[in-house]
Formats: sequence, C-alpha cells, structure tokens
Amino acid sequence: MEVAYVYTKRRSEFGKHVEFSDGETQILESIPPTDAYDDDYQIRTTTTTATDNTPQLSETEVNTDRVVMKSTSMLHKEGGWPKDVDFTEQNDVKRFRKKVEKDDEYQYAMKQLVPMVQRCMNQNNTVNIYEEYFDGSETDHCSEPPFAKGLAVFRDPSQVTRTATSVNWHPEGSNNGKVAVSYSVLNFQDERLNNPDMLASSYIWDVSNSNKPVVEIVPPSPLTCLRYNPKSSDTLVGGSYNGMITYYDLRKPNAPSGKCLPTEASVIEKSHHDPVSDVFWISSKTGHHCVSVSTDGQMLWWDTRKLDEPIDSLALTSDSKGNGVTLGGSCLEYSIEAGPTKFLIGTEQGIVLSLNTRNKKTNNGITVFDTGAGKHQGSIPSIQRNPTHNKCFMTVGDWTTRIWTEDLKTPIITTRHHNSYLTGGCWSPTRAGVFYVTRDDGVLDVWDISHSQNEVAYSHKVSDAALSSISVQGNTQEGGKLVAVGDVNGTVSLLKVCDSLAKPRLNEKSTVNALLERETKKEKNLEVRQREMKLKAKMSGARKNSGEGKDEEGGNDKTTELDLLATLEEEFNLLS
Repeated sequence: MEVAYVYTKRRSEFGKHVEFSDGETQILESIPPTDAYDDDYQIRTTTTTATDNTPQLSETEVNTDRVVMKSTSMLHKEGGWPKDVDFTEQNDVKRFRKKVEKDDEYQYAMKQLVPMVQRCMNQNNTVNIYEEYFDGSETDHCSEPPFAKGLAVFRDPSQVTRTATSVNWHPEGSNNGKVAVSYSVLNFQDERLNNPDMLASSYIWDVSNSNKPVVEIVPPSPLTCLRYNPKSSDTLVGGSYNGMITYYDLRKPNAPSGKCLPTEASVIEKSHHDPVSDVFWISSKTGHHCVSVSTDGQMLWWDTRKLDEPIDSLALTSDSKGNGVTLGGSCLEYSIEAGPTKFLIGTEQGIVLSLNTRNKKTNNGITVFDTGAGKHQGSIPSIQRNPTHNKCFMTVGDWTTRIWTEDLKTPIITTRHHNSYLTGGCWSPTRAGVFYVTRDDGVLDVWDISHSQNEVAYSHKVSDAALSSISVQGNTQEGGKLVAVGDVNGTVSLLKVCDSLAKPRLNEKSTVNALLERETKKEKNLEVRQREMKLKAKMSGARKNSGEGKDEEGGNDKTTELDLLATLEEEFNLLS
C-alpha cells in the first residue's frame, strides 16, 4: 500500500512580487555606422525563382471489364386492347375497329396526322437517301505508300513456351473472322516436351476477341499443322508431332463446352514415323479425303471417316539426278484450280517435287525440279501456287524466295539474299504480284514483283522472336487485308495491310502474266544455249579423239556452229 501526503501553499505566500512603474528613457547601447567592413561584404547574385500553386495530379489507366454481348430472341405480343375485346377473335377485332372509326375524336386525329405523313412520304420520294453516287468507280491505290498496322495479338494460354506451327483462316473468308492455330514444340528431344505443365491443345481464335479462344482443340499429341475443310467449315484435320492424323467435327459435342476432342484418329503404327509437316484436303466425291506429308519420306492419303489405315501411300524418292535417295517432305501444296491430281512438295534437301497421280507409270508420277544451282541450300518451309497463275509457284528456303513454272525445272525469278534466314511465306490472294515472307529476326517482308524484282516493297517488324508461320485471309474475289503471323513464342499477331497491298491494280493480272511469260522465255533460251554449248564441247572432243586435221576440224566447227544457230532460231520462233 502506497502512502502519500500532499503539501499545498498559496501563490501569494511564496516568490517575489512584480511591481511596474514609469521612468525616463535610457540608451543601453549604440553602434554607429562605419566603412571598416565594406571589403568583407559580398553582393548576392540576383536569382529568379518560379513557384506554382496548382495542385499536382497523377494519371492512371485501368482496363475495364469487357462487356459480354450475346444474341437473344425477342417475343412480341400484341397489346393495348380493352379487356372485353379478345384480339385473337377476328369478329371482336372488326367490331371494335368499326366502333373506333365512327368516333369523332378518331376522325379529327386522322385529319391532323394524314397531311404530316403525306409530307414525309413526298420528301422520301423526292430524294433517294439510299442512292449510290459513286457506285462502280474504282480507286487507284498504286500511289499510296505501303504500310501495315497491328490489330490484335493472340497469346498461347500454355505456361510452357510453344511455337505457333501453322495458321489457317476460316474458308468463308471475310464473312467469318476465325483462325485456327496449332501449337507444338518442334525441337527434337527438347526439355519442354517432358514438362508436365505443357499443354497439347490448339485453339481457334476470333479476331474480335483476342482474350479468350473460341474453341480449344484437344489432340492426343501436340499438333504441327491444322487445316479447315473448304467444303465443310465445321470440320478440321490435323497432323500431330507423333505422326498421327486426327479429324475434328465442331458440331459433335464430344467434350465439355468450349473444347473439341478428335472424332477420328489414325493408328500410330500405320501413321507417319516423324512429325507431320503438312496436311491438305483434296478433291473427292465425299469431301472426306485428305493427304499428308512428313519428313519420314512418305506421302499418305486418308479417308477421315475411317482413319485406321491410309488408303494410299507414296515414297518421296528422287530420280537419277538426286541419286535415287529418299527425300523428306517439309511442306505441301494442293490447289483444285491447278488440277485435282497435282501436288507440289518441298523437301528438307531443298529439292522441289511435282506429283501427278495420273502419271504414276513414269517415276511414280514424280517430277524432280532443279537439283543443281537452282535448288535451295536448305529445307523448304513453304511452297504455294500463285492464286491467279496456277502454273507458277513460289518456294521459300535458306535466304531467298524463288518463283518457278511447271514448264521448266529451274527458277525463273530469284530474290536477292536476305540478311536473315527465311522461315515461311505465302502469296496475296487478291494481288497477283504480291507475296509475303517471314524471317528469323521477326521481320515480315512484302514483295511486289509487278513493281520491282530487286527490292522489298515493305518491311514490318512484327516480333523480337523468330517468325514461324503466316496466312492471309481471303480469296481471289475478296479479302487480302488481314494477315496472321505466328512466332516461336506462340504469339500470333494480326496485321491489317493498306489498300495498295490488298486491292488489285488496273490490269495487274495481265501485267504479271506478261512478266512471268517473259522470264520463262528468257530461262528457256538460256537452257537451249546451255545444251548447245554442251553439244559443241562433246563434238569437239570427239573430233580431237578421232585425230582429224586442224583445217578440216575448223571447217567442220564452222558448219556445226551454223547448224546450231539455225536450230536455236527455230526454237526461239516456236517459243514466241
């Protein structure tokens, strides 16, 4: 227990009290002015300062929630009738209308409203608000400088980085903005293949929604290629990393909402032994046939209704020029306009093969193009026919793009060497002389051979990663403005090119056709000249071996040269 005692004392009982009184003024200290300290004084430099009393504000940006829109139906019911009138009974409706029409207020209201309605109708009849003043006129965009702008970016939902191996637009063109993208890891024995977080799914995207894919395709093995059926846009066929062929029908609900499982799948023992390089739907009565090619040197034909085994197969072998070796297919091209039995195959060895199944008696229908100076120095990742001139096709490989014709085994046009390795390419579906080329440094090059064969018309930096696939939306009648480009990080960039790169110019088809024919004739003349020189060298060597005299040899050389020139002139006249 704490004991305390408080001592208290009033203020008046302690301290000295203060007393105030008036007195005279006294000077306590005075310091007179002096000049003794002038040398130590420094004049301060005049400075100007500015002050701002306005409050400081910060600006921030946020992404608002996306408005989800959906199409719903609307039910309209007729109303406004009195309770004693059943509008479903015609007699009640007619009786009520006669009663209202006899009413004086109804007649007065009609007299007031009819003139106003007549005035509006007369105005509409006077001026046609739907008249097209410039219908049929075409705008020439040739003077417009080429450019492209990014519209959207589709990112792979997988946590493990995968390559966008193929991009394929919906066959309905601009009427349907969907694109199918396949994702896979193409590097052999890559560590990512053993990662349990890596997805095998591929996706179908809508250009109007880049946040979430429309459909998730779930294959048994990651897809290396995926393609829509042009006759039935709800079905797709894909080639897998393990060599299997899978068929998908978006109309059959065989999986949870938003996912699609294979309707049919090939048996792995009877499929390709390497990843499928490319797959195409081909012309058939049923619309269910397709063909695939792989680096294992096989070309297989399939019926998607029954994928237990291929309906036909072909080994991709070269003739004597290629030493009869088996060639691995790296890309495939099929166009019904060029012929239902014609195929073009690009190989890993840089050699181009042309296949016609009608001529299987001659080297299995395979024609081998130039295996010498005209062939590529590496694998051919892309091959495609010109949409308007089906005899000509384009190949992309090593550092160059080459244009060929079926009539010759050597390229007629070869672009200059690019600074980076080329990874793919395709023609513009609307412009006959424009094609796109993807590069290893993430740049997209656009060539216009009708304008210049030596310089790139336009270059666009798409990504910092290497580009891997490309596709242009549309056909020969419409489209050509949307370009989808995939890269090795699984990102697909959607670009929109200008009208000068998408809309055809006046007489462009005839101009490009004349250009291709001119280059073809030039190459044929060079071929004839080369054969002449070989024949001349062979005959000269034969004479030397027979020991003929110099004079006689010189005379025979002159005669032979005249004969060869005459032959060359005849062949040139036939070509022209």
